[in-house]
Amino acid sequence: MDIAPERLFRLLADTTRLQSVLLLHSEGRLCVCELTHALEQSQPKISRHLAQLRDAGLVVDERRGQWVHYRLVDDLPGWVHQVIEAAATQRSWRVAQQRLGCMPNRPPLE
Repeated sequence: MDIAPERLFRLLADTTRLQSVLLLHSEGRLCVCELTHALEQSQPKISRHLAQLRDAGLVVDERRGQWVHYRLVDDLPGWVHQVIEAAATQRSWRVAQQRLGCMPNRPPLE
């Protein structure tokens, strides 16, 4: 996976995409409904942003039963991991992580 720094930073400049990446980084795998709950955004908006992240090669999707789960790609360059890890240390996105933790009836990973 090869992504130019300019492209990565343009993608992460959007709050919805940044928070989605940070949630995927912390949780490993999430479905659209979990992201819509955590970020308090509409399903079409979340899906549009996930498509941009997928097209850029940052996330992959995987169907599991009726759910489509997203996760960060396995072979991200080390510098991309460092950027995500540094952003994850900031407190501003943790509200979304707390909302996700309180989500009732989260879909199973299996």
